[in-house]
Amino acid sequence: MRIHALPTQLVNQIAAGEVVERPSSVVKELVENCFDAGAGQITIEIEQGGTRLIKIRDDGCGIVKEDLPLALSRHATSKIASLQDLEQVSSMGFRGEALPSISSVARLTLISRTADSQCAWRVTADGSEQDFDPQPDPHPQGTTVDVRDLFYNTPARRKFLKAEKTEFAHIETLIKRMALSQFEIGFSLLHNQKEILNLKPATNEVSQEQRVASICGPTFIESSVKIDFSASGLQLSGWVGLPTFSRSQQDMQFFYVNGRLIRDKLVAHAIKQAYQDVLYHGRHPVFVLYLTLDPTLVDVNAHPAKLEVRFREGRLVHDFLFSALHRSLANLRPEHTVAAAVNWVDESVVEATESEFVATAPQPKVFDTTSSFYSGPTHQTSLPLSIAESITAYASLSPYGVAEQKPRLPEVSLQDMPPLGYAIAHIHNIYILAETPKGVILVDAHAAHERVTYERLKKQYQQGSVPSQPLLLPIKITVSAAEADLAEQEYDYFSSLGFELNRSGPETIILRSTPALLGNVDKELLIRDVLADINEHGMSQRIQEQSNRLLATIACHGSVRAKRRLSIDEMNALLRDMEQTERIGQCNHGRPTWIELSTQELDKFFLRGQ
Repeated sequence: MRIHALPTQLVNQIAAGEVVERPSSVVKELVENCFDAGAGQITIEIEQGGTRLIKIRDDGCGIVKEDLPLALSRHATSKIASLQDLEQVSSMGFRGEALPSISSVARLTLISRTADSQCAWRVTADGSEQDFDPQPDPHPQGTTVDVRDLFYNTPARRKFLKAEKTEFAHIETLIKRMALSQFEIGFSLLHNQKEILNLKPATNEVSQEQRVASICGPTFIESSVKIDFSASGLQLSGWVGLPTFSRSQQDMQFFYVNGRLIRDKLVAHAIKQAYQDVLYHGRHPVFVLYLTLDPTLVDVNAHPAKLEVRFREGRLVHDFLFSALHRSLANLRPEHTVAAAVNWVDESVVEATESEFVATAPQPKVFDTTSSFYSGPTHQTSLPLSIAESITAYASLSPYGVAEQKPRLPEVSLQDMPPLGYAIAHIHNIYILAETPKGVILVDAHAAHERVTYERLKKQYQQGSVPSQPLLLPIKITVSAAEADLAEQEYDYFSSLGFELNRSGPETIILRSTPALLGNVDKELLIRDVLADINEHGMSQRIQEQSNRLLATIACHGSVRAKRRLSIDEMNALLRDMEQTERIGQCNHGRPTWIELSTQELDKFFLRGQ
């Protein structure tokens, strides 16, 4: 067959196959055009899930009469003019394919009016890019795009559409996501003449949080951390959910790059790494995050529907995102209650140069680092002398080994109480009950001590200074030949964790010293668990990635066990430790370590004041 040029309408229909997947795809392209037009209010009218009608009106700058035919032609745009413009795209759209592609698979009418025009002008299109005949119209300033009978001339495409309810659900989800990217714009969404969404412009922090709450639910704002982090020309702002507020699926994750909603594997990995040791197994974090960077550092032309981007400095972006989120979660303390939002900016990092930041930033898939750690119980305390002495004694004991004393509560005012208050009782030998300035808290003693021990071990491991304690009687452990080989090969690694482990036979290893923090634990069982972890995740080249997990195993074994009675002083010592430990809200497995009941909640239980 001879080579021949394709008809224009067919070319546009082929392009529509990449851009127009379903009704929500049409809505996305048209609403993005509204953003670029400087709209302050956007109205979206949908009928029959978008198959019968998609009508989008804005109050933006409009299109002059002479440019209407060009707006409906392929590769015609006002947003770029040269390769240099393409390398620093700041608009949502730029290819000039959306309108002609949509018009080739639907009945499209375009009406637009500029501020200095006496009337609006209306044109219709069928994707052939011919026979445009602008007609006057009383439309106010702005633009309306009326799309009817989607896929009427491509019935095979129409058969792939789902039920009306499903298609509209995609549109509603899309509008909610887009509304989170443009707070200054109002959105109105109607389906079959029924108003579904009516979002007013949000011009201040309070109204922005209200918009986020209306889309993600009020619990999201109450259970999230407000962040604002800048470094190396990058800025990350928005909200990240506390680890205890997570989802079983990834349906509440919104990430925007220069205002554009995107899905990116690099971004997903950085966020996953930041939550790696505070999130419960099988759960997913929730977030609404905005990354702002120089448009020249991101290629938005990497995907036909512009859902994916390509970062020119991917490693820098990954490390920046990881560091920002990792530190934000680490800096949460008990005084930051669930209802409080923390606005955290690391000023020292803001001033760092790009090279300094890359050199010091945590690396992906490698043992993570933190910027500050609790190095031991403080001696500057407002506690009574007996409790202060217990805390001093605790500095060299782990797990908590202060001798049992009679319960004795400090006599201090509520204003002078520390955030987690003072212990009152040890319930069922598991939970610590403490009175706080705002009510009472319950602490899972094992889970809390596990996090305290884990964070201390991480710091010591990073510094290469895990203190080791020789055993009075070395422990002989019988293992398989493969495990003995593994223990011998990983001698240096075990030494970095505080173990002295030697091979003494084909199936025998000798444990001569252990980390000093472990205390009285089943050391043989611990060694077997660590060897099992190493064996499961590969040899030494992969061990570095599992360092946190192994340290978490050690911390779990070295923490106070459930059912062991704690004294009041031991409990208070743990509470003070918790107040100065990073990520104390969750244990190493992602479970909560403590909960709070406010006096208002207690009053409600007993109908006080009602």
